[in-house]
Amino acid sequence: MSVPLNELIAAAGAASVRGPSGLGIESLAYDSREARPGSLFFALPGIHADGHRFVPAAVAAGARAVVHSAELASYDPEVAYLRVADPRFAMSPVAAAFYGKPSRELAVIGVTGTEGKSTTVYLIYQLLKLAGFRAGFFSTVMSDSGNGEEPNPEHQTTPEATAVQRMLASMRDSGCRFAVVEASSHGLSPRTNRLGDVDFDVGVVMNVTREHLEFHGTWEQYRDDKANLFRAIGRGPAKALGGREVPRFGVVNADDPSAEYFRSASAFPALSFSAAGKRQAELAASDLAVDASGESFTVIHRGTSFRARIELPGAFNVGNALAALLAASGASGVALGELIPLLPRLKPVRGRMTALDRGQSFEVIVDYAHTPSSFQTILPPLRSRVKGRIICLFGSGGERDVEKRPRQGRIAADWCDVVILSDEDPRGEEPMALLEEIAAGCPELPRGERLFLIPDRREAIRKAFSLARPGDLVALLGKGHENSIIYSKGAVPYDEIGAAEAALSELGFDGGAEGRDAAARGGKA
Repeated sequence: MSVPLNELIAAAGAASVRGPSGLGIESLAYDSREARPGSLFFALPGIHADGHRFVPAAVAAGARAVVHSAELASYDPEVAYLRVADPRFAMSPVAAAFYGKPSRELAVIGVTGTEGKSTTVYLIYQLLKLAGFRAGFFSTVMSDSGNGEEPNPEHQTTPEATAVQRMLASMRDSGCRFAVVEASSHGLSPRTNRLGDVDFDVGVVMNVTREHLEFHGTWEQYRDDKANLFRAIGRGPAKALGGREVPRFGVVNADDPSAEYFRSASAFPALSFSAAGKRQAELAASDLAVDASGESFTVIHRGTSFRARIELPGAFNVGNALAALLAASGASGVALGELIPLLPRLKPVRGRMTALDRGQSFEVIVDYAHTPSSFQTILPPLRSRVKGRIICLFGSGGERDVEKRPRQGRIAADWCDVVILSDEDPRGEEPMALLEEIAAGCPELPRGERLFLIPDRREAIRKAFSLARPGDLVALLGKGHENSIIYSKGAVPYDEIGAAEAALSELGFDGGAEGRDAAARGGKA
């Protein structure tokens, strides 16, 4: 694949161009280690390292063009230099032009919100596929660019613009009609512009609580950046796929106070859903019955009722399912009555309310919940269902919002019997000091009895399981699907589900007959 540099110069809006412009560009890179012959390299300014320092390395690796904002120490006469105000902002329109503006040939559904994004993206994707459509998606957890599902190896919900446009192009080239995109507040912010050149047709917002204030500064700015998804609906030219014009609309949560804010941000109409049964919503749930493996409920749509079932643990998944139904039905034209029978076939996202059963006498769930609002969402329903004790293990991200830490401790203590604090991603912070900030929220819990601070995550899990009795539930929160723990010296490989399964095996629970016998005795095999 080769794209004339002149086409990319126009997309970049370069203030000046130095060097040859009649070149062909073979690839895009913002990491000099990924530059190769024919690359265009983006010199991104950063917090810890400035990409301008790596321009010589990129050129040595074969880069034929460089997008930069600062004056460079030297210029290679055989390389084109595009000077722009902000290389990171320019990366989005350049990437879109390089890949032929793929979102204009797909019906694109974006999902944002503080909680529920990844699950809702995955549910929409599955509903579309079960209804017979070719669809792709990308989320915090995994992606399918048209060639099957694969895990997301990064701790990044919305990837950089080059990856966004590359995945959309892969979906287009694979024959997909739909793309479902997890749209984070970072990705929607003009400071990163990762999604700035995606032509969205449908925008879904799940909720807005408090998160990522270390980046956005205020809750109001955080919400405003998320609303950029609704402002982007219908931004590009009208689309027609399969002989049908792609509809444009929003989906809002009638149970969230920010619903009207998002509705007013779009020039297109918005449909609403309510897991709390608000009858004014286009889609509402009632008669909820919760068990360990999922939920049964009634779906009410404009006076018509349907009985529904999802095999997704956690009552909050009812709202995720309602949002997915509205988005998938509205975008595809398939009636809700045809999609609702498909709900029991939906698979959960790995690391989202994932139940582990190795024959032990207590429940174990792994979930990504890592904010006060997500704790408040998942813990009360667990408390109402679990007859034994709840042992909750979690931490908090280092170099992130510090105000949430004691709030996490407070909510956990309100709903759980035992709280174990452990490393999540301490990054450059001292792990034990970080855990003490969480513990400040629950000072009444006696240490060594109901409160434990154990930085080593594997050791903490073993402690939680050693305390568990028959009928208890152990909730491992905060890591979910992630594949590492980030410390000051870098990321250390880590898999929460694997660590939990290993700890259960150490206790003699292997999922076989021996484990089941041990469970019946309530002890070790």
